[in-house]
Amino acid sequence: MSKKELRAIEALEQAQKIAFAPFVFQTTVSLRKLGVLNYIFDNRDKGGVSINEISKALSVSVYGIGVLLEIAESSDIVIKDAEKKYQLTKTGYFLNYNKTVEVNLNFTNDVCYEGLFYLNDAIKEQKPSGLKVFGEWDTIYDGLSQLSPEVQKSWFEFDHHYSDGIFEEALKRVFKNDPKTIYDIGGNTGKFALQCFNYNKDVTINIFDLPGQLKKALENIKNNDFENRVSGHEINWLKPNPQIPKGADLIWMSQFLDCFSEDEILTILKTCVASMNKNTELIIIETFTDRQKFDNARFSLEATSLYFTALANGTSKMYPADVFETLIKKAGLTLNEDHQLGEYHTMMVCSKTM
Repeated sequence: MSKKELRAIEALEQAQKIAFAPFVFQTTVSLRKLGVLNYIFDNRDKGGVSINEISKALSVSVYGIGVLLEIAESSDIVIKDAEKKYQLTKTGYFLNYNKTVEVNLNFTNDVCYEGLFYLNDAIKEQKPSGLKVFGEWDTIYDGLSQLSPEVQKSWFEFDHHYSDGIFEEALKRVFKNDPKTIYDIGGNTGKFALQCFNYNKDVTINIFDLPGQLKKALENIKNNDFENRVSGHEINWLKPNPQIPKGADLIWMSQFLDCFSEDEILTILKTCVASMNKNTELIIIETFTDRQKFDNARFSLEATSLYFTALANGTSKMYPADVFETLIKKAGLTLNEDHQLGEYHTMMVCSKTM
């Protein structure tokens, strides 16, 4: 659907908002951290609160509260009445209380903000030039276990927010054919493995991941008393000729392949195919840009692509579904099922082409 063309004055206003977008973003972060948005909302029944009231309640200067609320009003985060009392707009409410917005905002601020300054370098150099704000690694995954607790928290909350909700629905399909051995490729913190152990009393899981993440996953699983049903295999998919053993009844990759370039995805899929037999199932879970019901979801995914460019690895992105359909076929796989999961995700169930 084509969008209505803006009048020149409206287009100029949009351009100015983009030019000063970082100011509005950091204003929002500050208003949340200082508790200003909470205070305004908590006192909504009073018909709004003044700058002086907020300043006194939160022990922040009138000047500080004032400069934040001025741009917040211009950005439709708060409104001010004739008595100079403030209330939250619907936008302000969602910025402060919507869980998805909160996860996205914290991820942007704690993980991405500094590194995005080097986006232009990353585009030219085809490597994650912004990653240097955290450390000297080839990819963010190499250093993920070494990031500060605050950055790790925001990273994992972002990752889990867009995956945890689909586990219940996905597990019904995962265990449809009663797999005894599952390979979890990119096991992260072991959350999927734990879900499997609680769902099925017999299944064993082999987790394949980088050393730092693998250690974290195995520790989490041990802490939940399932260590006798899991094994770990260190693997770096960017090294030449990656290999995994045969023996899986099902191979699981959730929000994993989008961390790689198309050529790297093809290598990973071919490696999996080499380990599969005619009965092995391979399940891919992804959030495809062209399969989002709402424009804001697609926008969020396309923004996430820039995180991959500037910080994660410099070469991957959030993909449209047809790219994966092509890569699946090239790898020697047959796409047997294609399901929507929840609000954002697609499940692709594949088998080895015989």
